[in-house]
Amino acid sequence: MGAIASRSFSKEPARSKRAREREARDGREGVATERSSRENGGQAGLDGQGLGRLLERLTRIRPDPYRVVSCYLKLEPRDRSRGKYLIKLKNRIKAAVNGLPRLGLDREISEPVLRDLNRIQQFLRTPGNLPSTQGVAVFACEKIELFEAVALPVIHRSRLAIDGTPLVRELASVEDEFGRLLTAVVDRASARFFEVTAYNTLELPGLRSNSTRGKRFHGDQDGSGGWGEHTYNNRIRQEKQRHYEAIARELFTIDRRQPAHGIVLAGPGPEAGAVKPFLHTYLTERLIGTARLNPKDVTLSSVHDTTLAVRESYERASERTLVHEMLEGLGTGWGVNGLTPTLRALSRGQVRSLLVDADASQPGFRCGDSGRLALTERECRGEGEPIPILDLVDDAIEEALRQGVDVNVVYEPEARVAIDGLGGLLRFR
Repeated sequence: MGAIASRSFSKEPARSKRAREREARDGREGVATERSSRENGGQAGLDGQGLGRLLERLTRIRPDPYRVVSCYLKLEPRDRSRGKYLIKLKNRIKAAVNGLPRLGLDREISEPVLRDLNRIQQFLRTPGNLPSTQGVAVFACEKIELFEAVALPVIHRSRLAIDGTPLVRELASVEDEFGRLLTAVVDRASARFFEVTAYNTLELPGLRSNSTRGKRFHGDQDGSGGWGEHTYNNRIRQEKQRHYEAIARELFTIDRRQPAHGIVLAGPGPEAGAVKPFLHTYLTERLIGTARLNPKDVTLSSVHDTTLAVRESYERASERTLVHEMLEGLGTGWGVNGLTPTLRALSRGQVRSLLVDADASQPGFRCGDSGRLALTERECRGEGEPIPILDLVDDAIEEALRQGVDVNVVYEPEARVAIDGLGGLLRFR
């Protein structure tokens, strides 16, 4: 992750001159980190300390009575195609503008929000401001001079929120949810290993095996000093097997030191898939896919992008399984489907996996005393004054992240139509 704009400001009454200087220095360090990463061929992003400083800065912001606009935008290849991401952004901004009167804000508060929405749109419509990553988060509040744009490797879905504080839970959880992946890029004689996290890629020590090289088998190589055809081909086969076994052992050793969330195998041809039978059972269960890469010319950036693409395909394939499990759970009480039952289960802490229709959107309320999300004002009876919110689905994602719930935004068409806005798998009934 990396700051893609050096526009990070926040005017807070209690800040000292030293604090302002420290924040300015943090912002410069974030931009420098991104620039250095690009020059070295790696994934642009803040390091762990830079992310911590950014989150600390954003979580301190309390612009009361003004509002912060938080925007998360997907920038996957399908979103960038023909400017689809911009169409989605405009639609969300239009919905926010139309829904703004529901929030009951005074004019002096709502007008800066409108200008912030326009600032975000103008910023993101400029191609030069877009990161090369698959997502971006923007936080803006004119009244405290806040405008922070952050590149993200993955996000759950495009969403826009107007709230009293920046919505940073997804920003904070990306690295933990992504986890640590191991990618092995192999060919017949070598293997390179990479540790891939949400923001960085690190190359680990590799392997190189001895192999039979040089001339092909010729029929005149008989038993008087040459190789017979069977002997030659058998030797090649044994060399490959020893090589694949060595790769599997090395992956197991790396994983034993620090378990990975997933394994990716890549190669220029069939070699990647050929390693699979040699993997330990523990690693086979965590194999998320294969890809085409040549170990001779890969870069940290290409490994990171390819690993993200494999992970994305794996997530899409997993969606059907999760939705099927949810539908089966409806009859046994271990699953819920629909906004009202899912929000109720979420408020009770029952949900272990939240399923979200990628296109779902519904205005609603937050009960003033309990903080529970509700579809209608009537549902908040006895739980405090209903507070209007623009999108229940977006707020449900934020609440799930706060609880540490596994969030799954479903894009696969057949699986998505089975979800009535929100669904969930339960940890207890």
